[in-house]
Amino acid sequence: MRAVVYNGPRDVTVTEVPDPRIQEPTDVIVRITTTNICGSDLHMYEGRTNVEHGTVLGHENMGVVAEVGPAVTRVRVGDRVSVPFNIACGTCRNCLHGWTSFCLRTNPTPGVDGAAYGYANMGPYPGGQAEALRVPFGDVNLLELPEGTDHENDFTMLSDIFPTGWHGTELAGMAPGDDVAVFGAGPVGLMAAHSALIRGASRVFVVDKEPDRLALADKIGALPVDFSAGDPVEQIMDATLGRGTDCGVEAVGYQAHDPSGDEHPELVLDNLVQVVRSTGGIGVVGVYVPQDPGAATEGAKEGRVAFDYGTFFSKGQHMGTGQAPVMRYNRQLRDLIVAGRAHPSFLVSHELRLDDAADAYAHFDAREDGWTKVLLHPAS
Repeated sequence: MRAVVYNGPRDVTVTEVPDPRIQEPTDVIVRITTTNICGSDLHMYEGRTNVEHGTVLGHENMGVVAEVGPAVTRVRVGDRVSVPFNIACGTCRNCLHGWTSFCLRTNPTPGVDGAAYGYANMGPYPGGQAEALRVPFGDVNLLELPEGTDHENDFTMLSDIFPTGWHGTELAGMAPGDDVAVFGAGPVGLMAAHSALIRGASRVFVVDKEPDRLALADKIGALPVDFSAGDPVEQIMDATLGRGTDCGVEAVGYQAHDPSGDEHPELVLDNLVQVVRSTGGIGVVGVYVPQDPGAATEGAKEGRVAFDYGTFFSKGQHMGTGQAPVMRYNRQLRDLIVAGRAHPSFLVSHELRLDDAADAYAHFDAREDGWTKVLLHPAS
């Protein structure tokens, strides 16, 4: 089959790889109908991880079940499904407590709990930017979708970014009526803003500098804040009459940079500590890594990010972090889409063939205007 393969920094190709096959009785093979390029894929694409050459990329996947193992009882051939990026066994302590993003059994990488498709340090699982995907523990991990093709571009967000954005608001302790600050208007940040508005936020401030992304924030009813036009903390403090927001979401991660393009891994954390009121919460869903040889500081190369912890402590703030346990949210978010309450496809900018993946990665990585979310359709 054809798949997107990582060859080295800024070098991906669509090439032939072996077809996935049933390896365990609980496996399911899914024929991919839509697979997305995620902002976190760019960390690998840019050479900022230790992802192995030859890895098939892609952790945002959906499709139709093509084959099931002999122990699979819930999922059937022909089912339309969303594939959470978490690979969970369903029975370990963390999975039973709802933390499927930190499964204790699916990742053999030392010191890492939690597995995913086609991602550095997340286990030996090929990704789904391909014509087909092997899904371990299929009965546990797959979410059934309505038959047909309705809501395809909405449902494809259920594998990662919509639940991740929602998780950011959960980690922040958001409540109806809150003012919320979201730093980063990439796909996850826009999903966090969309989630906050669905959950009844009074105002959602979205901080970025890219005009196309800020325009999308405005389109969904959020308040865009251009950090290239002035200090975002001052802009939000002025808008809240000095009170600050009730909570905030970090949707940027360890490659945060200032308007000139210089990296400061602590920048967004510092800004959120300043802009969130005392006793408020901060949800961190932007990616941070234990090692980053390309980091701007010696500490950050070892995963040490020195943010303003003293102010964070003195303000009595709280912080939640980590990858989203997709299955905690995806059924409810699916139903919000079907009911017409959620429309995550608003951020889709491009629908392309799988063969166009290399070009799409280059445009998306360059943050070119209008390239906000790329969907790949392997069958096209």
